[in-house]
Amino acid sequence: MEDDAPVIYGLEFQARALTPQTAETDAIRFLVGTQSLRYDNQIHIIDFDDENNIINKNVLLHQVGEIWHISTSPADKGVLATCYNKTSDSKVMTCAAVWRMPKELESGSHESPDDSSSNTQTLELLCHLDNTAHGNMACVMWEPMGDGKKVISLADNNILLWDLQESSAKAVLSSSASLEGKGQLKFISGRWSPHHNCTQIATANDTTVRGWDTRSMRQIYCIENAHGQLVRDLDFNPNKQYYLASCGDDCKVKFWDTRNVTEPVKTLEEHSHWVWNVRYNHSHDQLILTGSSDSRVILSNMVSISSEPFGHMVDDDELSDQEDQHQEEKIKEPLQDSVIATYEEHEDSVYAVEWSSADPWLFASLSYDGRLVINRVPRALKYHILL
Repeated sequence: MEDDAPVIYGLEFQARALTPQTAETDAIRFLVGTQSLRYDNQIHIIDFDDENNIINKNVLLHQVGEIWHISTSPADKGVLATCYNKTSDSKVMTCAAVWRMPKELESGSHESPDDSSSNTQTLELLCHLDNTAHGNMACVMWEPMGDGKKVISLADNNILLWDLQESSAKAVLSSSASLEGKGQLKFISGRWSPHHNCTQIATANDTTVRGWDTRSMRQIYCIENAHGQLVRDLDFNPNKQYYLASCGDDCKVKFWDTRNVTEPVKTLEEHSHWVWNVRYNHSHDQLILTGSSDSRVILSNMVSISSEPFGHMVDDDELSDQEDQHQEEKIKEPLQDSVIATYEEHEDSVYAVEWSSADPWLFASLSYDGRLVINRVPRALKYHILL
């Protein structure tokens, strides 16, 4: 089918950081951060024009260093945070800062700039999330339903909760917690839960997944040996409050109910190398996206553990008696979990996959060689879910 074809965009530098613009719900927009050791790093603002199947890009200079992580404010279209490498006194530190993009680029407009000749602009630094005492920054998470004033950063073995004040020009550390124990304790990644009034986060360190209460900064659950090797990424089910997905270097994706963490609810074993990313679809939580160093992106239908495990309920009035009986039988049968599609447009490790904030059927994936691919959920499945 014509419009299920992928759209591919190539950056000239290596890249591993990707995010949708979360405050933008009208236009399809992603931000990509580059990792170049030789040249100034950049943030590419990718606007996807759905009707014409083309990408419009704007480039912002990020002169402070290579970008390891990027996230956007849920409340302000122009504000984002990056974690980046900075070399000082021949030591490399990963720092974090909050930035504002130029006013005219804040919302995803579909007017094409004069392609690559459009002059590169620079990000405005709003504030640093000062981590001199806390170690290297792994990621910055914004409070999901918030006003863009609260962020959490993970730095080595510390969880830091920041209040952004004065239009994000100042970051004040309001509370923190740290991992205690033997060995090299270091957070890899984390996610802020959209449930429980946004008072919980989950973190990954080594093979362990932990839940934390952001009010007391105390641990509320711990999944030891969640994966056989390093846990790379986490995501919360947007519609079922205790459900959490994790993925890691054991090539597996696991689904947990955080009320009972002795066993995963489900395990997916479809990738043949490290799984870097797992993402729930924001609208249809049965759709799960994963990206791996096997260069593949896999879209799975985890319907048995979704918020709609029995498929779509049909209105009685629509059916004749015979159909009615048949329909009831069909509804009682839970739909089967399955892999919907495997996408092989990448030739390098896929370090990031993200759903669009504006279109629930559209997602982007990014591989280390700087290739960004925009794909859609297959049309047949989309109609199956909707109809």
